[in-house]
Amino acid sequence: MLRDKNLIPLSHQHQHALALCVRIDRAIQAQDVDLQAWQAEIQTLFEQEIAAHFGAEEKDVFPAAARFEELAGLVNDLQSDHTVLRELFLRAASRDLDSEDLGALTEKLSQHIRKEERQLFEGMQKLMGPEELSILGTALNAELKDASQSCLLPNEATRLRPRS
Repeated sequence: MLRDKNLIPLSHQHQHALALCVRIDRAIQAQDVDLQAWQAEIQTLFEQEIAAHFGAEEKDVFPAAARFEELAGLVNDLQSDHTVLRELFLRAASRDLDSEDLGALTEKLSQHIRKEERQLFEGMQKLMGPEELSILGTALNAELKDASQSCLLPNEATRLRPRS
């Protein structure tokens, strides 16, 4: 199903976060992890996009979806994910993640995003009418207006380098 235009800003931010997860996973697989650099990048993404993204979902998206019995349990799961992810983001900001934690953060974040895209957004598009989605889109645009809309570029420390 095509993504409704009113949910696209959230989907774009999901793409940014997934791109970071892929880059971190590749670094882990290559055993080329600069923990300090990755944690700094995670902190920046959280501050520029994810904090506002979570806030918009919790204020506007989750309540709109929770009105539907078929989505209420999923919304509870997603809210729990936000709690766990916030803790991991705070630990990254404190530079308190080890390599295992870094992998856990990327796994949890990518699973969470896929759950929102494949289950929550698809369900909302089936259950909500165009007017409801438009109202939601207006609210999301207001909530996200100050969030960065650009993908973070890898820095020298987090860019995968060919092995010598």
